[in-house]
Amino acid sequence: MSLQNKVVVVTGGGRGIGRAISLRLAREGAAVAVWDLRAEAAQESVELIRQAGGRALSCVGDAADAEMIVRCAAETRQAFGRISILVNNAGIVGFDRFVTISEAMWDRMLQVNLKGPFLCTQAIVPDMLDAGWGRIINISSSSAQTGAGAMSHYVASKGGLIGLTKALAIEFAATGITVNNVPPGFVDTPMLRESPVDLDAFALTTPMKKSGHPDHIAAAVAYLASEDAGYVTGQTLSVNGGRFLN
Repeated sequence: MSLQNKVVVVTGGGRGIGRAISLRLAREGAAVAVWDLRAEAAQESVELIRQAGGRALSCVGDAADAEMIVRCAAETRQAFGRISILVNNAGIVGFDRFVTISEAMWDRMLQVNLKGPFLCTQAIVPDMLDAGWGRIINISSSSAQTGAGAMSHYVASKGGLIGLTKALAIEFAATGITVNNVPPGFVDTPMLRESPVDLDAFALTTPMKKSGHPDHIAAAVAYLASEDAGYVTGQTLSVNGGRFLN
């Protein structure tokens, strides 16, 4: 699944699933631009890629900020050339009862998790259209497939991302661009460990009785980014240990 001569943008690539995706796509031969709000984390991912012999750069900013996106896209093109693969991974999570969610909390969740991918895709897809080849991979959530209590704003944002995936897949199907999404299940990440969820206890409620690893998500992304997935578009590739069997 070689990605030689491909240029990848991974939003939220500084840690967790985003870092695993960045490292995996770099191992496949791609030049990787790690976009992240956390400068130190982004640079750590870049250094790991470079130590392994890969090419990478970091760009710091909010993935839901239109000006930042334009700036980072320009820096990526200047360093590596036309962008061919976009992984919309950056996101935030919230655990709040519906009646306590403020309008500001709702707006911020959708701004990052849904508007961010919209802005990033709109800024980068012209590169893919010019090339007649592209891969857009959105990282959604299994909670959007099953529902989840005390997470209505998060579930709504990720459900919207699944819908956006399908709409863009149809719109770009004849252009050489595929658009797919990967909804992680219960994956052991820093963001999950910072949440109120009891990691070990919840893992036992899944069919496999264990949590997933960021590398599991990265493997799915690597497939969808490859030539092998050239006839796959508009699809949801669930990586959840059997949590949602549909």
